[in-house]
Amino acid sequence: MNNIPEQFQIKSLIHQNSYLVDGELKSWSGESSEVYSTISSTETYKSTLLGTIPTLGEKEALEALDAAVNAYDKGQGLWPTMKVKDRIDCMEKFVTQMKTKREEIVKLLMWEIGKTLPDSEKEFDRTVDYIYDTIEEYKQLDRDNAKFEKNDGVYAHIRRGPLGVVLCLGPYNYPLNETFALLIPALIMGNTVIFKPAKYGVLLISPLLEAFQSSFPKGAVNILYGRGRTVATPIMQSGKVDVLALIGNSKSANALQNQHPKSNRLRLVLGLEAKNPAIVLPDADLDLAIDECIAGTTSFNGQRCTALKIVYVHEDIVDEFNKRFSARVDALKFGNPWENGVKLTPLPESDKPQYIQELIDDALEKGAKILNKKGGETTDNYIFPAVLYPVNKEMRVFQEEQFGPVIPVLSFKDINEPLDDMAESNYGQQVSLFGSDIITLAPLIDTLVNLVCRVNLNSSCQRGPDVYPFTGRKDSAVATLSVHDALRSFSIRTFVASKDNTYNNAILKNLLDSKASNFMSTDYIL
Repeated sequence: MNNIPEQFQIKSLIHQNSYLVDGELKSWSGESSEVYSTISSTETYKSTLLGTIPTLGEKEALEALDAAVNAYDKGQGLWPTMKVKDRIDCMEKFVTQMKTKREEIVKLLMWEIGKTLPDSEKEFDRTVDYIYDTIEEYKQLDRDNAKFEKNDGVYAHIRRGPLGVVLCLGPYNYPLNETFALLIPALIMGNTVIFKPAKYGVLLISPLLEAFQSSFPKGAVNILYGRGRTVATPIMQSGKVDVLALIGNSKSANALQNQHPKSNRLRLVLGLEAKNPAIVLPDADLDLAIDECIAGTTSFNGQRCTALKIVYVHEDIVDEFNKRFSARVDALKFGNPWENGVKLTPLPESDKPQYIQELIDDALEKGAKILNKKGGETTDNYIFPAVLYPVNKEMRVFQEEQFGPVIPVLSFKDINEPLDDMAESNYGQQVSLFGSDIITLAPLIDTLVNLVCRVNLNSSCQRGPDVYPFTGRKDSAVATLSVHDALRSFSIRTFVASKDNTYNNAILKNLLDSKASNFMSTDYIL
């Protein structure tokens, strides 16, 4: 480890030998799984052992389910009936403890998934901000509902209530931020949660187990480790899960959804795959378009659902674009996440370079060329981004969401070519549109907003700011995640109705004055 700065060295293994169920950190002495990093800490390449996690089974999974079901207790549990202010207090206690673990979690983000130091720090800080923003939004939601409405002689006190038990499964590429974008709103709305970390980025949850345990009532949040098929499947088969909250692959979402015996009762909050295109019009500012396409295609090695995964360039400018774009890709620095100026980092999945090579080989066989000199260069834990051109619809790299470092480029003459492709695509999350002529842009925007859910004008696709809606059409998403929308996705409108008469009105007044009900309240949370 001589070449690794001391503050980033792994000096001791993390043996996670407990899991959180029913408010108790339960010790585990059974089978465990080793967690490796594809980053090497030796001169000759060798993956690095980071620690171990419990390999829990069906018995432990069902124990966690029972804990969540009992904590919800048919809506009568402590957590779902708690005053809004008290739930907020629990969340504030948690985030205060979470902030003390920043250095530890940032280091694990780098080692476990290969995210650069600035991006790892950004993920942690953004997640903390997301929690505080969610708290403020929840306060505002409660303020807006702290009233009575009257229509046709009926008073109504309308609030949002929890849905029940949530199974929460996060992704490896944003194992903290996107997981918590599900977990935090689900929890604060009064649902009870079973959470299993992703396959990669799993150890970084370990520093937060005690914070979860000490901040929330028993059973409100339960954290499991193990294989998804082993622990998630029996939980779903029980029929006791009310919400499946998953960010990942549609195949996984469909498989889990199909395990539920009453899928009509199952709410879905899903962030799934995408094949976001860039469309570069002939009047685009090429410098700007190339800057944004570099960021969109190569940030975190393209391992983002919001990454630009296919680039359409008008035939009048495609040669100039390709020449300058390819040179910029080759100029990107590859190295370990903590190195200054590094843009490309080791891939967390050891088999990903082989998969990307298969896509490249398939494209070359069907007529594409690698435009950049470094394209496809392979090391033990990486394959350098290949700019492929010309790409056609028969190629796997056109059809599949590559989720890694390979960049397909297509030229077009008629704007209907990329529009038709997008209409036929299984995905519909975002698009990046580069151009300046408003006569051209206006009808294009009017079409694109009906094909995807976010049109990025002269900028790469992204999720944030987190106050904006994050969703997709077709196979890309179910429900909307943003600070505002997520609270609604994990709750349902529920209300108390009362006919306007002297008898009922006296009871309502006494209910409010006594403050005996946590639901019936017109208190204003500051």
